[in-house]
Amino acid sequence: MTQVVGWGVLYYAFPVMLPTLTRDTGWSPPAATAAFSTALVVSALVGIPVGHLIDRQGPRWVMTAGSVLAAGAFAVVATAPNLPTFALGWVLAGFAMASTFYQPAFAALTRWYGPDRVRALTILTLAGGLASTVFAPVTAVLTAAFGWRQAALVLAAVVLLVAVPLHAVALRGPWPDHPEQPPTSAIQAPRHGAREVSRSRPFLLLALALTLSGFAMYAVVFGLIPLLTQRGATTTEAAWALGLGGLGQTLGRILYSSLAAQTSPRTRTAILILAGGATTALLAAVTGPLWLLTLIAMAAGMVRGNLTLLQATAVTDRWGTRAYGRLTATLAAPVTIAGALAPWAGAALAVPLGGYTNLFWMLAVLSAVGSLIARVANGPGTQIRDSGA
Repeated sequence: MTQVVGWGVLYYAFPVMLPTLTRDTGWSPPAATAAFSTALVVSALVGIPVGHLIDRQGPRWVMTAGSVLAAGAFAVVATAPNLPTFALGWVLAGFAMASTFYQPAFAALTRWYGPDRVRALTILTLAGGLASTVFAPVTAVLTAAFGWRQAALVLAAVVLLVAVPLHAVALRGPWPDHPEQPPTSAIQAPRHGAREVSRSRPFLLLALALTLSGFAMYAVVFGLIPLLTQRGATTTEAAWALGLGGLGQTLGRILYSSLAAQTSPRTRTAILILAGGATTALLAAVTGPLWLLTLIAMAAGMVRGNLTLLQATAVTDRWGTRAYGRLTATLAAPVTIAGALAPWAGAALAVPLGGYTNLFWMLAVLSAVGSLIARVANGPGTQIRDSGA
């Protein structure tokens, strides 16, 4: 529930409100999108110390405080009289994202569920994938009926009334000692500290591959609505296509356990990144009808859903569970920064590239490059010694 609300409000509501927001305020789309992108950069930078804090203390108060801050930040966004205040609201939202989005939730479930973590992570992301399915059309309806400011205030209230009490009440389970969970990689090397792992060639290549894929993936999410509206869809129809892409995420995550059982970490990383590029290329190549583009958007969502689980398990599959919060936050930081730059960069590049169709072709090529890098990002599984946890 809290992942649906958090992602739905702090992430998926913005691209739906953006056309109305820029029309009402006179702010340019790149400027407004840059404010949102700043939140994601802040989230990436803050995520590393948040992961370390959760490793030591657990998720309850971190995620509860993050939800309070999320509601307040979105209220600032809703009432901002000028662009600097609007940007300040998104900076605060970045701290909230780091404390409430998938990374802290993944760290909590990995510790609580141990060997059964993949099932727990799958269930969480199955629900989280519904965020855009629920909140993209809801935001479109609220914005059309009341304007973007009133819609944003309603959404801030939803965070305050739903996410805050659920985090405070439902995360009271005792924080267990860290179990020793070896990596699932067939090859294992001597133990090293978390810092040594994060500077190793396999880790850096994996981070680069996921970063290229993340940039392409997030640019597609934010470029989908303008791409479809350029092809004749209304904003509401495009919002439904985006929302159904979230449903595709949920459906795709059901398949991840089977894929993980049949492939090595390196192989499934390369396959999923390449599949993301293939769906992006289809969105560029197919011009209509709308129902077919929506089906392709759902297929792209299925790939995104699997990539989320891939990133959640990338550290444990290769290096075990010790220092998971720190290492997974380190791995996620460049991916999140790329995702932060993607909405702004996509909007900025669409003009010189001649439109969103050519932008999507470029994003498909980036995914293909990321897949090749993932294919060569090989190395021995390396457990973390206790002193590096």
